[in-house]
Amino acid sequence: MIRLVEIRSQEYLCRERAAVDVQRRAFWLAQAEEWERRALDEIAHHFRECNPNWSEVRQVTH
Repeated sequence: MIRLVEIRSQEYLCRERAAVDVQRRAFWLAQAEEWERRALDEIAHHFRECNPNWSEVRQVTH
């Protein structure tokens, strides 16, 4: 989960930059969105590692 903290920190820094750098706001917000996507991917990866049988449970219940 340390990696998630690092990713979220990068996202936060990009959002701070967007607030300060008006001329490049769109760039910094796009960067923040990319870091947010990476964070969500990291969360999903961690969930799959912690729940290796989750896909089997979902197939049975759906």
